Amino acid sequence: MRGSRVQAVVNELQGEKIDIVNWSEDPAIVVANALSPAEVLRVNVDQQNKKLDVILTEENLSKAIGRRGQNVRLATKLLNYEINIMTDQEDSERRQIDFKEKTENLIKNLELDETLGQLLVAEGFSNIDEIKDTTEEQLSKIEGIENDTAKELIDRAKEYYAKDQEEISKKIKDLGLENDLINHEGLTLGMLVTLGEQKILKLSDFADLASDELTGSYDELKGEKIKIRGYLEDFALSKTEADELIMSARKKIYKD
Repeated sequence: MRGSRVQAVVNELQGEKIDIVNWSEDPAIVVANALSPAEVLRVNVDQQNKKLDVILTEENLSKAIGRRGQNVRLATKLLNYEINIMTDQEDSERRQIDFKEKTENLIKNLELDETLGQLLVAEGFSNIDEIKDTTEEQLSKIEGIENDTAKELIDRAKEYYAKDQEEISKKIKDLGLENDLINHEGLTLGMLVTLGEQKILKLSDFADLASDELTGSYDELKGEKIKIRGYLEDFALSKTEADELIMSARKKIYKD
């Protein structure tokens, strides 16, 4: 009654302020509650990369961020998600840029006209791999794409993929990666190139890493949360997957 339970805790903590947030299994709901009284328009959740994009109006921006970014920092700790605060306009502009980049990638590498490239991206095909792995039947369901066009698209995607893999394999060789790391199960060719560029060339080098070095982490400097990029952060590697990759490498290296 009248906040007596909370007040008792506040007194024990010598006046420390306490926020009570309604919990939910859905991180989008939790972050909206945590950033109250700012009114959130929508939340884009990336569970794999543990990221949340919180979209709100310009008028609610300062409320959500809080003094010196305090609200966002506290919500980040509460959820263990990276939180990006943006206005509706910024989100719209970002989506347009993302759409344009994906379209240009398909146009350039599959030699498509702009209309077909835009159509594929609008239908959810955001990269060449997705086209390579789809079927003629699925593609031909899209209005404006005939069976012959669908087959040609898949053939071009497979041809591009094969050529790309060949170039990546050559780069791995040029970087000097040793076979024990190249053959380590779970590492893709793209991951191997990235590791090689960071001078991680042997399985023993990889085994000495911590999972945070692969996936990225946060540190605090003078009260500010600092993002530290991971070597394989761009590959959407989860912490569990990173732990498994490193532990299996350690078992091979230290089995004796």
